[in-house]
Amino acid sequence: MSLKGKRIGFGLTGSHCTYDEVFPEIEKLVQSGAEVLPVVTFTVKSTETRFGKGEDWVQRIEDLTGNKVIDSIVKAEPLGPKIPLDCMVIAPLTGNSMSKFANAMTDSPVLMAAKATLRNQRPVVLGMSTNDALGLNGVNLMRLMATKNIYFIPFGQDDPVKKPNSMVARMTALTETIESAINGRQLQPVIVEKYKDEM
Repeated sequence: MSLKGKRIGFGLTGSHCTYDEVFPEIEKLVQSGAEVLPVVTFTVKSTETRFGKGEDWVQRIEDLTGNKVIDSIVKAEPLGPKIPLDCMVIAPLTGNSMSKFANAMTDSPVLMAAKATLRNQRPVVLGMSTNDALGLNGVNLMRLMATKNIYFIPFGQDDPVKKPNSMVARMTALTETIESAINGRQLQPVIVEKYKDEM
């Protein structure tokens, strides 16, 4: 399936250590001919970590997509009725945003964009990166997996010894997951060895 001409919302949440895995996948979407509309949480925009400054990541995604970031709830709401998306992606999806999304909380531009997309009965693709997917957030993960029009980039434990509750998406499967989601199918297997390609 070609993504050429598809309008893809791309939400970034605050898993700063995962951005280097995500940005090459955004570039692939752009190269495929998709229109990518970047959406960021307040954390992404304003936080400086050892992985870089928020303003630099924002500039990078704007340069990559050719579109200004959607950085407020007011700006994100039109992605429902006025500017419908073919698919909304959240990658990386933190445990914090996962728990809010699973419980219908809409306190960031990214979650508003996702809610607006679900309202249009369009797919939302999630690429999680959280230290507690197999801990307190497990109930939220299962709730989202059982929700219509929500799909997951295949994910697995990234460090079973040191972080046994942590699960991270295999971001290289992003494009394939979007293609499957637009066709109403979850890419399988959904639970994978996170670093299988490196083993």
